Amino acid sequence: MNFTDLKLFLHLYETRNFAKTALQNHMSPSTLSRQIQRMEEELGQALFLRDNRQVVLTDAGEQFLPFAQQSWAEWQQIKQQLRYNPTQALSGELKIFCSVTAAYSHLPNILEKFRVRYPKVEIQLTTGDPAAALQQVQTQQVDLALAGRPKNLPSSVAFHYIDDISLSLIAPRIACQATQLLQKTPIDWQQIPFILPVEGPARQRIDQWFKQQKIKHPKIYATVAGHEAIMPMVALGCGVAMLPDVVIKNSPMNSQISILHLNTPVEPFELGICVQKKCLVQPLVRAFWQALA
Repeated sequence: MNFTDLKLFLHLYETRNFAKTALQNHMSPSTLSRQIQRMEEELGQALFLRDNRQVVLTDAGEQFLPFAQQSWAEWQQIKQQLRYNPTQALSGELKIFCSVTAAYSHLPNILEKFRVRYPKVEIQLTTGDPAAALQQVQTQQVDLALAGRPKNLPSSVAFHYIDDISLSLIAPRIACQATQLLQKTPIDWQQIPFILPVEGPARQRIDQWFKQQKIKHPKIYATVAGHEAIMPMVALGCGVAMLPDVVIKNSPMNSQISILHLNTPVEPFELGICVQKKCLVQPLVRAFWQALA
């Protein structure tokens, strides 16, 4: 078994898809399958359960996962340390994760400062659901992530504050069931269809708002991964939603929604850069962290 095997194992764990992992690692699915089978034969245990619908870790795979993550991280770290020469400009690859909105609302200013100092460092950016940002860092799929600060920040993770993110409750402007219900006085919030993010700080804030409004059983139209996809659903009249103002402002659909006035203000959440504390010894990660200051 070698480090390439560990990389493939971790990538497959992340994608849960042989075809995606094979494509992104420039090999055929059959070649990937053979390499995974060779690992399983060497360990004497199956690592994945796979059928036509899904790929999931076996119990042995779950036990092997922390070893693979730590070994791969240590391999990346020692490579950077051996390549590092304080008399030469830093170079290499830095993996960063953020939401689509953050990629143009907050990340450009951060990267501009870093690139002026370290022009030879290549930034590999991945975008996705902001609720997954912390997990991306903890599973070492990326070096750093732009994320909302969770209620309970893991002790192994460092967080550098960037900004406060306010939220608003939005509704469609077109005539639909939601707008009809919102015209009633008082508003029966139990009957209003809500579109919710699956998880993350925004979801935590709206769950808190439900409690404040004593909405025990909200009518949920849908739960959606990410924030950007919720905007068009609201604009199309599917329901109302609570979203970060930065998402609302930068969405091409913002002219098709209305912001509702709330008697009880919604508490903002902190946005910042997350990193595994143990990774701060890596030259590239340390340089990025220091540039934030």
